[in-house]
Amino acid sequence: MAKKRTHSTGPFRERAILVGVSVRNQGDYWALEDSLAELSELARAAGANPIESFSQTMNKPSPTYIGKGKIDELIHAVKHSEIDTVIFDDELSPNQQKTLEDKLGVKVIDRTALILDVFAQRARSREGRLQIELAQTEYLLPRLAGQWSHLERLGGGVGTRGPGETQIETDRRLVRRKLNRVKKEIKQVKSQRDQQRLQRTGGDAKIVSLVGYTNAGKSALFNKITSSGVIERNQLFSTLDTTTRRMWLESGTQATISDTVGFVHKLPPILVAAFRATLEETLEADLLLQVVDVSSPYAVEQAQVVSDQLIEMGIGDTPKILVLNKLDLVAENADDSLNLSVLDEIDVKEFAHVVTTSATKGWGISDLRNAIEAEAATMGTGSTPKLIGTEI
Repeated sequence: MAKKRTHSTGPFRERAILVGVSVRNQGDYWALEDSLAELSELARAAGANPIESFSQTMNKPSPTYIGKGKIDELIHAVKHSEIDTVIFDDELSPNQQKTLEDKLGVKVIDRTALILDVFAQRARSREGRLQIELAQTEYLLPRLAGQWSHLERLGGGVGTRGPGETQIETDRRLVRRKLNRVKKEIKQVKSQRDQQRLQRTGGDAKIVSLVGYTNAGKSALFNKITSSGVIERNQLFSTLDTTTRRMWLESGTQATISDTVGFVHKLPPILVAAFRATLEETLEADLLLQVVDVSSPYAVEQAQVVSDQLIEMGIGDTPKILVLNKLDLVAENADDSLNLSVLDEIDVKEFAHVVTTSATKGWGISDLRNAIEAEAATMGTGSTPKLIGTEI
């Protein structure tokens, strides 16, 4: 018998089931249970209420993402628990999504759609909304075509004439027209950003950019370094719009420092492409401050995700300072003998310096500024990384 929902005076939250698959011998360093835990956080951020999770280990990918037996389990769970939405931990093909929706009888979305939804809720500026609109439209285009696949056989030839092709092409034309409009507007935004950068720096200042996993504390660090008032929230993707401030180092060197959008595991490529204008400060940076939440149980995996995505963006060789943030949370929860074991698992050789900080307590901020100063003075010399700051 299906469970009856309890009435609540709060906002409606869709009841969701999370589904993930691990394929043997794929070598993913991120464990499936950890990926599903993060998917649960994303679902809550989007306004859903994750009820339970399903996982499956397979020898090879399935055309339907999961096996027939697991689909039968899901069908039962959807009915028994009055589920509204089933969320899959990887991007589904249009055919996979349609097949699963037909079998489960409820809305099916994938990790990409979920991340896009969270971004859409967080976007505040015109630029941010344009970038989300671009990513969502590009995500929609192949799925829109899939919705009309049953009519494509009417496109031409004996016994196949009819309105199907016209409808498909009309929809595609409308979506492509929208894509062209949004891309044109984003191009204008990029041009304005380039002009603003030149006005700020005169083309000579060092460009420093904060990068890191979402909710690693980049905005809080940015505020401490620059005495700014960027919004700080303990939530995923609180920062979507790049904020840039001018800063002067003690040597008299002028620099700009930017707070940018956070990364996440399995970040959709279309989202990275759409946010290219926002990430421009990162792409043009002379120095990257890679921020890691050292208190997170997934600190090593999150650091690896960021490093991998920087490589995919073509900036893996940009000089970097590793910033181990939220040290206060480690200190509060650690015994006296604990050290930063995360350093044993992160390849620190790729970083010019390693600095420990707590943005909320103000720890290590002067150390971080000193590391920026030192790297600005010796840019590109390949100095040996060293730990700066508090060690516990």
